Amino acid sequence: MGGPGDPPEGTPEGGPGGAEDEYRSVVFDESFVRAARLQESSAQERVSDHAPAVRRRPPLHRGLSRQALVLLLLIAVAFATAVVMGIRHPTGIPQARRPVQPLRMTVVPLAPLGTVPGAADVASLYRHSPAAGFEPGADGIPFPAVRATAHFSDSQVTAALTIARTYIVRSSANPDVVTGHQVRGVRALLDGDQLDQFDQSFDHPAADGRHSPTGWVVRLDPSRVELADTGIRDQGTLQAVETDAATLEVTADTVVVYALRPAGAGARAQVSLFTVRRALTFRFDRDDLRVGQTQLTVSDVEAGPLSCADDATGYFRPLLAGTTARPGAPAGTDPFAPAGTPSLCGTLATTAEPKV
Repeated sequence: MGGPGDPPEGTPEGGPGGAEDEYRSVVFDESFVRAARLQESSAQERVSDHAPAVRRRPPLHRGLSRQALVLLLLIAVAFATAVVMGIRHPTGIPQARRPVQPLRMTVVPLAPLGTVPGAADVASLYRHSPAAGFEPGADGIPFPAVRATAHFSDSQVTAALTIARTYIVRSSANPDVVTGHQVRGVRALLDGDQLDQFDQSFDHPAADGRHSPTGWVVRLDPSRVELADTGIRDQGTLQAVETDAATLEVTADTVVVYALRPAGAGARAQVSLFTVRRALTFRFDRDDLRVGQTQLTVSDVEAGPLSCADDATGYFRPLLAGTTARPGAPAGTDPFAPAGTPSLCGTLATTAEPKV
């Protein structure tokens, strides 16, 4: 065996001590024996196998403890997580989400100079109007060329454009929304922080530049008009830009045209066209892109033919074929009112009307 010395695992408990220290050199505990590099063959081995008196023992393979293996696994998982987060957030540690801005809106009625033109045939009316080349729904709003920005991939830019176009179509070319029957599909596309403003707009409409339903959607008064053609036609453009490292912005400029007849008048009634132009600004952060929602921050709307004297806050009340605008000005504007919004009204150019 190896030479005398202290056991590898220290002095054994209960070992000799005090006056018996002289025997320490010949007392070995079990750990010392296990650590020995030489092992004596037993008498039986020497007789039966002619083995030598001693043989060298193979080295001990201690290996890693279970605790060490668990620690290494945790380190590997933490490293992998850091790599993935670095890929998802290439700019470093994600910034705190900035507050969502409330929607700012303006709604401007456009009054005709004379009698609203009409025709019995919808196709003929469209054909003789500036909307002759318009397409129904999303077909009239093509995508621009999509390019990645400094901090957003091309797939994220595409997602922003898709969400914005979906909002435009749902809010202006869905007959159920346009006729005032439901707005659930539009609401589902909005960032959760804007839902209180959206709900308050429909529950308590107000001409304050914040809570007009016609700033969120195109909504026609169903008691006065009905759609003569559910294939609502439009034409528009989209543009996406990165405003900062955490925000994409999509601006949309669309013109939507509706063929209308008096409510309940039947198919024989003359049809007129009603035109709405919407300039909308959508904002997206990475959370919005991930869940398929948007922040609508600006809505500038012009619509006609309407009477300036009619309230366009909750519904549009279009003038129909053969009618003229009622005399009267829009509601007065109080310059002393806090956060007051001016009441506006414009004139519908004759070039915007069908030539019948």
